[in-house]
Order: sequence, then structure tokens, then C-alpha cells
Amino acid sequence: MATYNTIAESNNFIILDDYTRYSELHEAPVTYQTEAALEQEFIQDLVNQGYEHLPKLGTLAAMLANVRVQLQQLNDMVFTDGEWARFVEEYLDKPSDNLIDKARKIHENYIYDFVFDDGHIQNIYLVDKQLIARNKVQVISQFEQTGTHANRYDVTILVNGLPLVQVELKKRGVAIREAFNQVHRYSKESFNTENSLFKYLQLFVISNGTDSRYFANTVERNKNSYDFTMNWAKADNKLIRDLKDFTATFFQKNTLLQVLLHYSVFDVSDTLLIMRPYQIAATERMLWKIKSAYEGKKWSSIEAGGYIWHTTGSGKTLTSFKAARLATQLDFIDKVFFVVDRKDLDFQTMKEYQRFSPDSVNGSDSTAGLKRNINKDDNKIIVTTIQKLNNLMKSEQDLPIYQKHVVFIFDEAHRSQFGEAQKNLTKKFKRYYQFGFTGTPIFPQNALGAETTASVFGRELHSYVITDAIRDEKVLKFKVD
Repeated sequence: MATYNTIAESNNFIILDDYTRYSELHEAPVTYQTEAALEQEFIQDLVNQGYEHLPKLGTLAAMLANVRVQLQQLNDMVFTDGEWARFVEEYLDKPSDNLIDKARKIHENYIYDFVFDDGHIQNIYLVDKQLIARNKVQVISQFEQTGTHANRYDVTILVNGLPLVQVELKKRGVAIREAFNQVHRYSKESFNTENSLFKYLQLFVISNGTDSRYFANTVERNKNSYDFTMNWAKADNKLIRDLKDFTATFFQKNTLLQVLLHYSVFDVSDTLLIMRPYQIAATERMLWKIKSAYEGKKWSSIEAGGYIWHTTGSGKTLTSFKAARLATQLDFIDKVFFVVDRKDLDFQTMKEYQRFSPDSVNGSDSTAGLKRNINKDDNKIIVTTIQKLNNLMKSEQDLPIYQKHVVFIFDEAHRSQFGEAQKNLTKKFKRYYQFGFTGTPIFPQNALGAETTASVFGRELHSYVITDAIRDEKVLKFKVD
């Protein structure tokens, strides 16, 4: 009897294809719910999902003691009291640290070489980004802290003891903006006081029970307005708004940790960007496609790719950067190319990518420069134009890269030179995975020739179209006279 190997059986997407709303399975409670009752129910739902509740944790000293326990567990070691005091002073809660320094410790400098009293050195991790399940999540509530005013915070999520997510709740019927304004006030009055571990906050969640939103903790004036709050959603972009549903999806432990540790970018202007659901959906579906095609030995086929239909202005550059960056981290992928149509876009993309992460990209000003970048033994993303790539393939008959596993991500790839470059690519490269980003896909009914977006790249992996963007108020409505 034939045996079959399962190809990438579970995709583990955090943006779900299917989700049945709580209200469809349960009758709505008839009783009026106070804010305190809403909070208790929320905490209980988190506990049911595997969070540890620490009802007695109410002081900074207790919070620090808990961080110590969690970091010792994560790093499989023990601090003496003196070593712990030194670790806190030198690194964890350095007196001079501000919000930006703390964010950098979560995103970039999350491993610290600590010298123990006996002289040995060990890497101390604040978070484990490789094995996400090793990070411990806990929940506390009504933590009180004094800055210019005394404030009491509704619900705080701790990751390895550090407060990374702050949740502010209002009872059903109260405008959600009130929760937003409250977070804003706390940021000014007490989150960022000296010796406040709350400077580690990455993410705010606000909810009035019927509408729930998340947004990044950032000092960027124009990014911390209410317009930057986001709903969670399913893969079909249907919003997940009710707190019960938001808790069951967004606050699922793996999902929250992925959002915090993988689907966020701390850029060079010290702005924290947290990705939107459709950006995450596209990224994880591209990565799943690469992995499953590799495992099924389907590379260089139409099954080794697909296209992303995201409307103009929906943040495609961040999505493509994140997909490219995560693809470079797959151990079987040798190179990732981001291919744009024109020289000005080449420069623009380089600048954008370098803003997200300065040392993760190589650009090239000529075909020779492109060849040099290909030969470099690093895992940087190569940003280039179709023209340069095509010239390289025409002039170089045999390059080692042609035999290696490479990912191509094309941006708006429907222009003049695309056809010829595509033919050369499929001839030359023996193990490629290719994806297209487009705001205007070509379907059989609007194709000028035989080629459509799907015939070149494979099926649509995710779409976020203009009607979605208008509903989410992410683009302005337009009127055609």
C-alpha cells in the first residue's frame, strides 16, 4: 500500500480563516454588566486560555521579584541578590532608560551578556523569539502607580514578568474613545515615571465590550492618535470586535506573542509599528507557501508562490519587508530578492526598508553591483529592479545562485519588461519561490495578452481591497463624477 507524507499539515495561522463568533454559540446575557464584571470575565477568559493570574501582585517590588523568577526560569539559571540588583541597575531598569531604550530592549537588545560574581558570562534573554511558547504570560489587574498623579491600571499582561500589554476597559455602551483617552492620560502621568517597568509597554488594547482595538505604544505624535487604533480580523478581513471574540483570537497566547515579537517593527526613527491583521495574514501565508513548497519539493512550480492583492496605500512596503525578512531567516533559503519596476522605486524601497531595519538590505546601483550582492554570504534582502535582474540573467550564463533556493517578491510586476524577465527567470533559476504584490491584479477579463496575475505567480494568497480599506477608514472615500 502506498504511504503518503503530509505536506505542511498545520499552517498555524494567527489570522484565522474560520472563527465562529461567541454570540452565535451563546445567548446574550440579559443582565447589565458593570465595568468590574467585564474585567473579571476578561481575566477569567485569559486564565482559561492558559494565562497565570497574579491577583496579589500590586507593587513595583513584587513586579520586579516576579521578573526575577521568570527570567531565571527562561534562562535556566539563578541570580544571587547582589547579581540581580546589578542586572536591574546595569540593564533591566537602567535609571537613564526612556521609553525608546526599553522598546529597543524588546526588539533588538533582548540578549544581555551578564558577568556573574564568579566571573563567568552568560547570555540573559528577556524574551525567546525562536521558541515562542517558552515565554510565560501572566495577567494582573488594578496595579497602582504614582507619577504626577496616582493611576490605577485596569488589566496588564506580563511577558516573562515584564508589562508588555496594557488593557483599558469601559463598560458596554460607553464610547471606546474614553478608554483611548485614558491610556493617553496614563502615558503622560505615570507609565513613564522613573523606575517604572511600564516603560516596557509595547501594545495597548482598548475595549468597551462591543468594540475592541489595539495600537502601538509610541512617542511619535502623529502615530498615537485614535486613527492608528486597529481592529483584529479574520483572513477575509471581517472584523473581530466583541471583547469575547477578541480575547479568544488576539489574546490566544501564541497569537499575542507572535504579534509582539514577530509582527512588529521598531524602525530607525524609533517608532514602533505593529502590523495590521491583513499585513500579518499576507506575510504568514507567503511563509507557509515557501515552507510547504520546500517540504513537498514543489519549488519552481506555480505551487511555489502566489500573489497578494492589497490596495494602494495599505502599507504594502511593510508587509513585503516583513515577509522578505522572515523568509531570509528560513535556514533552507539562500537569498531573497525584492524586485521593483523602476529605478526611482528601487531607491524609494531601499530607503523604506532601511528605515525598518538598516542592516538587513542590500541595494545595487548597477548589474555588476547586483552580482556582488548575490555573491555576498549574508542573509540580507536584495532590492533590485527588473531591468538589472534581467540584464544579469542575460549576461551571466552560469551563476551558483541559479542552483540555490531563492525567493522573489515582485512589486506591481505587470509592466513592460516583465514578460522577458519572467521567461529568463524560469529558465535560469532551478529552485525559486515567487510572489507578486499588486493593487491591480490582471484577471482573464482584463488581460491584454494570455498572462494573468495567477498564471504567472499562482493563486491569490490574500486580498485586502479598496472596499475593505474604506470600511476600516484606512483610505479616504473617493467619488468619480
